[in-house]
Amino acid sequence: MALEKARLKAIDNDVEDIEFMFNPSELTFKRSMELEQAKGARTETGQNKTSFKHPNPYSLTINKIIFDTYETGENVLAYIGKFKESVEFTQKGEGEKRRPPIYLFTWGNNQYLRCFVKEFTFALSLFLSDGTPVRASIDLSLEQVELSTPSRSQSPSNPSAGQRQSAPSIFLS
Repeated sequence: MALEKARLKAIDNDVEDIEFMFNPSELTFKRSMELEQAKGARTETGQNKTSFKHPNPYSLTINKIIFDTYETGENVLAYIGKFKESVEFTQKGEGEKRRPPIYLFTWGNNQYLRCFVKEFTFALSLFLSDGTPVRASIDLSLEQVELSTPSRSQSPSNPSAGQRQSAPSIFLS
């Protein structure tokens, strides 16, 4: 069985896929609820009244993604450039809305999350004698996003219609 690499598969046509050099050791998913607590309104037991607004999107945190080019002596910054581009997006054309690239985080047959890169942090930790960085670790925070526009085979009442069903979709909706 061949080793499958984790990747951020580009959904937007103007960006490239991002393949991880080494697979993550842990994926941390998080989801929270948006609520409002009225300061003056109280329940019979004296607690603030709580209004439940809506669930927030899932987020996925992947820490310590390693990139190591020590054996080849290449500058490791070349490998993390695509991650930088995911948060340093620019407006493509006049009148076109500015938004980050959209990806599908996959690993093997698992399609985990349609998302954008919300936060990107990297650290350089090994250098050649001339100062060339040859090891980096990346921390990513990804946030779930819906499809921007429904396709012909998709209707707003059935957002998963028309999606590929060959691989399990863990959090796609």
